Amino acid sequence: MTAGSRITRRGLLTGGAAAAVGAVAACAADPAPASRTGAGGGRNPSAGGPAPASAAASTAAPAAAPGGTAVEPFHGVHQAGIATPPQTHAAFVGLDLRPGADREAIARMMRLLTDDARRLTQGAPALADTEPELAVLPARLTVTFGFGPGLFTAAGAGHLRPESVAPLPGFSVDKLQDRWNGGDLLLQICADDALTVAHALRMTVKDARSFARVRWIQRGFRRPPHVQAPGLTQRNVMGQLDGTVNPRPGTADFDRAVWMSGGPEGMRGGTTLVLRRIRAELETWDAVDRTGKEFAVGRRLDTGAPLTGSKEHDEPDFAALTPEGFTVIAEQAHIRRARVADPGLRIFRRVYNYDDGLSADGHADSGLLFASYQADIARQFVPVQERLAEADLLNEWTTPVGSAVFAIPPGCAEGGWIGETLLS
Repeated sequence: MTAGSRITRRGLLTGGAAAAVGAVAACAADPAPASRTGAGGGRNPSAGGPAPASAAASTAAPAAAPGGTAVEPFHGVHQAGIATPPQTHAAFVGLDLRPGADREAIARMMRLLTDDARRLTQGAPALADTEPELAVLPARLTVTFGFGPGLFTAAGAGHLRPESVAPLPGFSVDKLQDRWNGGDLLLQICADDALTVAHALRMTVKDARSFARVRWIQRGFRRPPHVQAPGLTQRNVMGQLDGTVNPRPGTADFDRAVWMSGGPEGMRGGTTLVLRRIRAELETWDAVDRTGKEFAVGRRLDTGAPLTGSKEHDEPDFAALTPEGFTVIAEQAHIRRARVADPGLRIFRRVYNYDDGLSADGHADSGLLFASYQADIARQFVPVQERLAEADLLNEWTTPVGSAVFAIPPGCAEGGWIGETLLS
C-alpha cells in the first residue's frame, strides 16, 4: 500500500475509506453521522441514542458462553461499575489533560468517550473500531469515568467540584510514588474477560489521546464467577477475606453511604472515589505464624469470623476479655481500627488484587488496588484512614504507594453523556 493510499482514521470516520474496510461496516447502521469529527483530529459523534443492537451483526458471531455475552446496563441515574457486582478484571487509568484543554474540549472528549463506552458495554464496536470482533463479547463490561481536581480547574468549574475531592492529608504510613498518584481523568474499565478489558482500554485511550495523556495504568484481578460464586467475600493476596463489612447495593444504607444527595447539583446521583495502591509486604507476612496474623486482623483466616465469633458476619464483641484480662480483639487490630458504627458513614470497598511479578531476587510486587466509594471523602474515608495510620497492626505488612481522588459524575440517560450535568 502506498503512502497516498494509506487508510487514515479520519478517512474511516468520514466514510471515504469505509468501503475499503469491511470491519467498520457495523457502524453504517448507527444513527449518529459518521462524518462528524472533533478538534485535534478526534471524532465527536452525536450522543443521540444508544448503539443499535444490530451494530455488531456484521461481525462473525462466536460460539459464546453465556458469561461472554452478558451485558451490564450503561444508561441510568448512576454510572455502572460501582454498585455493579465486581467483575474479574479491572484496569484503572489515570490521564492528565493536555495544555490548553478547556471546558469545550473536555466536553467534546466526554461525548466521544461516552459514545465509546455506550457501544462497547453493549457488545457493539466503537465507531471506526478496526477490530470489531473483539467487541462482541462484553463479558459484563463497564466503563466508569471520574474527574480529578485538575479537570474542574481546567473546565473553569471549580464551584461544581465536591469540596472533599481534593488532595488527601498526609498519612504517616504513606510512601507514595509520583507514578501512581493524581490524575485529571479516570477510566475504570472492568469485565469478566481480560481481552475485553484490553480492547476497551485501547479504544478509549486512543480516543482520549487528542485531549489527554496517560499518567498511569493499574491492572487488578479477582476470582472469576466460575471459580467462586458471586456475592461471597473474596480473598486478597494476603489470604484475608476482604470486604466483610461493606454496604450492600440496593439498600438504604448503601444509598446514604455512596450516592451524593447534596453538594453541587450537577454531582447529585454521583459519588467520589479514593483509589489507593497498597503494596503487601508478603515476605515478612509469610514469616508470621497464623495466630499472629489473626491477632493483627482480628478475624480468623479460614472463616473470616471475628475472634469472638464463629461465622464471617458475626458481630465482633470488642468488650470480650481473655482469661488473663486482655481484650480478645486487640485495641490495634485492623477490624477495630476500621470500625464505623453508622452504616451510612461507611465506605464501599470494591477491591482488586494486583501482582506485578517478581524482582530479580524473587520478591513479589503484589498488593491491593483499594477502590473506596463514598458520598463524602472528608466525612467517611479520611477519619477511617487516620485511625488506621495511627495504630493499625496491619501497617507492619502494608504500604500505601499510590493515591488519587476523583469525583464520579452521575450517569446519563439515552442521548446524554457522562459529565453533561457539569460541563454543558
